[in-house]
Amino acid sequence: MLAVQRLAERQDGLITAAQCRELRLSAATVKGFIRQGVWRALSRGVYLVDADLRGVPDSPRALVRAALLSSGPNAVAVLESAAAVHGLHGLRPQTRLHVSLPGKLAVPRRLTEATVVPHQLTLAPEDVMVVEGIAVTTPLRTLADLLLRVDRLAAVSVLDSALHQRLITEEELAELPRLMRGRRGAVVARTWIEQADGRAESPLETRSRLRCTDAGVTPDDLQAEIVDDAGRLLARVDMLWRAARLIAEADGGEVHDRPEAVFRDRQRQNDLTNAGYRIIRFTWPDTLDPATIPRVVRRALARSAGVDQEALDMKHRRPVP
Repeated sequence: MLAVQRLAERQDGLITAAQCRELRLSAATVKGFIRQGVWRALSRGVYLVDADLRGVPDSPRALVRAALLSSGPNAVAVLESAAAVHGLHGLRPQTRLHVSLPGKLAVPRRLTEATVVPHQLTLAPEDVMVVEGIAVTTPLRTLADLLLRVDRLAAVSVLDSALHQRLITEEELAELPRLMRGRRGAVVARTWIEQADGRAESPLETRSRLRCTDAGVTPDDLQAEIVDDAGRLLARVDMLWRAARLIAEADGGEVHDRPEAVFRDRQRQNDLTNAGYRIIRFTWPDTLDPATIPRVVRRALARSAGVDQEALDMKHRRPVP
């Protein structure tokens, strides 16, 4: 039994019926564990060991592994599922698991927590790698496939994430148009590649930047280091407009809501304010309307230039009929 538990630990708590047989654990014993709630069947022939302690598997990697184990040895995680294994950010949460299978094996399967969607992708050996025991398309191939399926904001976000985490290089980024050539959506997707910037540390930063560039208020620098007159580093800021001494920060709640983070942010903001900088902040809801972030930036830039942008906005606003 110890061998079973050790194998399951290496597989996100999962084990297959075939592996149980190899380890001489009988089908009757497995059924008994399931009846007792100690194990849980996630799919035909795939079990969660110590389910009474682990609960429902909710990590993307565990679910992808379960999908592959249930699909056979030739299965490869692709598309959004491959992105999850690589830790790429910027895509919507997925309830479907994407697996590439050869020929007649590509039939829909069902896990208890998600639907396994089969694909028949043409994958060369260099398109596939193994990440912690999971067969998955390489980051570059994953991006080439994803860019043809998602919208621009998601596409640039996931490109930024890949560059920032050094999952791909700038040279590999330049290979994407060739990999997408001739595929539906490639013409549009190629225009998104040049908008990628690996300095962005989160999808929120990416989306905030794109809202600014789309509206013609492109920041001068990203992840800029601000130093005081003595050369002391005060902060590294998300977006900077140098002449206006304007800083924009993308505030993700998962980081900035912690008490210690709130304290550091307050101290940091005081240092920047005393150094003559103005700070504006954006959260995820601000990115949903294309006009929100540019409007705030324009007003802040106008104030730095001594212009009442809000009054100008009111003057040029069309009267309601």
